Amino acid sequence: MSQPERIAAIDALLPQTQCGKCGFDGCRPYAEAIAAGEPINRCPPGGEATLERLAALTGRQVEPLVEPAQLPLAAVIREAECIGCTKCIQACPVDAILGAAKRMHTVITDECTGCELCVAPCPVDCIDLVPHPAWQAAESEAERDAYLARRATLGRTRHRARQARLAREAKEKRLERQKRLMRQRRPGGSGPATAGPAVKRQRQMALKAAEQAVKRVQQQLESARRRGDADAEATAQAQLPEAERLLAEARSALEESQTT
Repeated sequence: MSQPERIAAIDALLPQTQCGKCGFDGCRPYAEAIAAGEPINRCPPGGEATLERLAALTGRQVEPLVEPAQLPLAAVIREAECIGCTKCIQACPVDAILGAAKRMHTVITDECTGCELCVAPCPVDCIDLVPHPAWQAAESEAERDAYLARRATLGRTRHRARQARLAREAKEKRLERQKRLMRQRRPGGSGPATAGPAVKRQRQMALKAAEQAVKRVQQQLESARRRGDADAEATAQAQLPEAERLLAEARSALEESQTT
């Protein structure tokens, strides 16, 4: 089994709560760490069942969980006490909380993984963790297993979608900053750019930012290829042409200011 296949197999066994209780930023990073030799007993939401499956897959000995096993949970916001600060929305790793600034927030129960990451940031302590209704409603072992499988699939999908959204938003902010630095035009927004010392410094900063953006995307691409992460590789490949275009524009603008 290749390393990417090994990581994927380990990740498939994890509960996809994305809670970080293992000490890593989500289930996929923990899978990568296990494949690299980290202990397999750091997943409270997975419990003994996940621990045993990981031991069978990796050939390691079953050891006691670092933290007690945790039954499936769901977050519940006491809506009358919510002040609409959005901090829980920002903390949720699967975008399972709806709301807006200064508006009441609410949890989409079916999409909540019970990670608890929304609890600590809440400044008014209005979030409770309760047994997940779908888990409580299950009447047999088969129904509980089916629920856990659904939660894992949805948790993985929503976590990846959130990561892609955050990467896209960060890219858009970087590009907008670069464009602002490059737009040094006369009043009215027309006419050739001036070439004073301030403009040259700004264009040098724009060039440096563009170079860093290209380097960052290239590093993300290389990392995705090493990990065998097809989704991350596709995202990086899609970002690279735009980053390289902005780099070319930044170089051209700086060269123009140095010749005027």
